[in-house]
Amino acid sequence: MKLTLDAIRDCLDGSIPGTLATCAADGTPNVTFVSQVDYVDSEHAALSFQFFSKTRENVLANPEVRVTVVNPLSGASYQLRLRYLRTESAGPLFERMKAKLAGIASHEGMAGVFRLRGSDVYRVLDIQPVPGPVLAVEAPRRNLLAALRQASARLAASQELDALFDQALATLRDCFGVEHSLLLLLAEAGDRLYTVASLGYARSGVGSEIAVGDGVIGVAAQQRTAICVPHATAEYSYVRAQREAALALGGGETLPREIPFPGLAEPHSQLAVPIVAGSRLLGVLYAESPEDRRFGYDDEDALSAYGAQLGTAIQLLQQSAAEDEGEPETASPRPLGAPVQVRHYAADDSIFLGEDYLIKGVAGAIFWKLAKAHAEGGRVEFCNRELRLDATLRLPEVGDNLETRLILLSRRLAERCDYLAIEKTGRGRFRFKATRSLRLVEAG
Repeated sequence: MKLTLDAIRDCLDGSIPGTLATCAADGTPNVTFVSQVDYVDSEHAALSFQFFSKTRENVLANPEVRVTVVNPLSGASYQLRLRYLRTESAGPLFERMKAKLAGIASHEGMAGVFRLRGSDVYRVLDIQPVPGPVLAVEAPRRNLLAALRQASARLAASQELDALFDQALATLRDCFGVEHSLLLLLAEAGDRLYTVASLGYARSGVGSEIAVGDGVIGVAAQQRTAICVPHATAEYSYVRAQREAALALGGGETLPREIPFPGLAEPHSQLAVPIVAGSRLLGVLYAESPEDRRFGYDDEDALSAYGAQLGTAIQLLQQSAAEDEGEPETASPRPLGAPVQVRHYAADDSIFLGEDYLIKGVAGAIFWKLAKAHAEGGRVEFCNRELRLDATLRLPEVGDNLETRLILLSRRLAERCDYLAIEKTGRGRFRFKATRSLRLVEAG
């Protein structure tokens, strides 16, 4: 039976550099190491193009090459006969290899030295095993196909969007053994992602944001492809990147309005997969680990499939939540506790409860609308419909992020104070609860 690239994907994780043999136009051979041999599909592989060199000159003159790859666990070697097709310097494949190369470079002490110029795509013509001793390999820690089947059943059983977010990450832990994970959704403007659920961290980080295109999570969203980094790399450290981004926006003064990102300070492997529903990007599912090489190609496949199923579940529950029943009611104010000052900054709709930062953006605008209606007229009952029809909230015409913003706001309130809450009272309806009176202030 002919050996295919699918069968030897473990050799292509970048742990051991490949050996690339090329030939000049006059027949002179050249052998060198190549940092990355990446799996594209069963018939194609991509090699990292990093330097203008003799190798590059040979490939362009004589497109047929030989590459030897090694399984880092068993030591089994394989020789690949490849034919050069093209070079990609942008797009999903390039960004995926760029992120992985950053981890490889950091692991090898070459951070800042390796720079990906392009992804050279080759057709696989033949694969032959190289004779030699092979070590026994331990069985995988779990059957990912069985895990995906179990995870799919859990998603199908979810009936509420709020519960689905937590269930999605609990399923990653229980079925796939992922101890640290985040669920982020795409903001209305399409330029940022915000955290709605997390698992495995001291603080939840609900409401923390990452720009599309920034790091593993942002690139996965931008390119709509799985991004895996097998080793620790400062270049893709979110904790550092978030602080630098906040400082760039206006110095230390902006920091109190940024919810700290909950990720590991030094993740040694990261995997981000897009959450999609049809052609619509909903968000990103992110997993990380303190172990090197925790995630591989099989994990990419399994979590990518899981992310697609999660996207369908989110979309269906969003549509269900949009079906309002009844009209909002009003209620007379009742005796409340000591008043609290609520400050609203119109520039970014950020909200402060006293001196404590709560939220900003669309969720902040929603909170301000609810707080004003409550403080001025004593309202406690609201429905999604009236919020959706309010143009000042900047909700998109296509899609429905309102329910997810309400969930985000509800979770932030639960974390930051014990005198305000948002409680769901029915399909498309909720209650704004306040046990202290609100003193509203429009700040500069």
